[in-house]
Amino acid sequence: MSIELFRQERHVCVMFSRLGDEGGDAVQSNQFLLVNGGTGAILDPGGNIAYHELYLGVSAFFPPHKLAAVLASHADPDIIASLDRWMTATEAPVYISRLWERFAPHFCKPGKTLGRVVGLPDAGERLRLGSGQDLFELWALPAHFLHAEGNFQFYDPVSRMLFSGDLGASLGANLDPEKPVTALAGHIPRMEGFHRRYMVSNKVLRLWASMVRGLDIQMIAPQHGAPMVGAAVGEFIDWVEQLECGIDLFGAANYRVPG
Repeated sequence: MSIELFRQERHVCVMFSRLGDEGGDAVQSNQFLLVNGGTGAILDPGGNIAYHELYLGVSAFFPPHKLAAVLASHADPDIIASLDRWMTATEAPVYISRLWERFAPHFCKPGKTLGRVVGLPDAGERLRLGSGQDLFELWALPAHFLHAEGNFQFYDPVSRMLFSGDLGASLGANLDPEKPVTALAGHIPRMEGFHRRYMVSNKVLRLWASMVRGLDIQMIAPQHGAPMVGAAVGEFIDWVEQLECGIDLFGAANYRVPG
């Protein structure tokens, strides 16, 4: 299923949230398409479970073979396990952290990614995609250890949407990913367990919160679960800034030889 998160003249952001066999064993995940006139990019295109339906879904908004970029927040299977097929279907490069640029080819047949993996520096980058009147910027923001060692989020200054990867993820059988969250309090039970385990430390969350408070964010769109809009954006930043997680919660009891 696709939902338009933003449309203004030639600039469109689309989320695909229920692709493939996600009613089975696979975790629910979101994939995103960004279009600016004649330039298109997909963000976190997912695994093989999602590929066929995503390709068809993208086709309704933009010719997939003309995509200018495949963007990956990190290298988990639910992010880019379908990379081999996108390398066949498009001529687009894949943008990913430099830490993962020599790991990403493992998702593909030998030689298929040759010259097509663009490693993002740790400091991030303002990517310029397309050309002429179709050119648009997408900012790769450092989000390392949230949760991957080399991790990026992507900010679209036109829609003012932050594509946050696993940060902000929500899970649950009764969760409706197409329904944006406007107030965080009732949503926290769907997020708390995931964030306490998958985020590395409160130190990193505090650094991230300090960085993004300088941005005008109208929506946070995570890779799992529902986007956050309105008051929920600031409430989420405040919540994670105070959250103990990851190594904050681990001690000697977690590192024992099993009996």
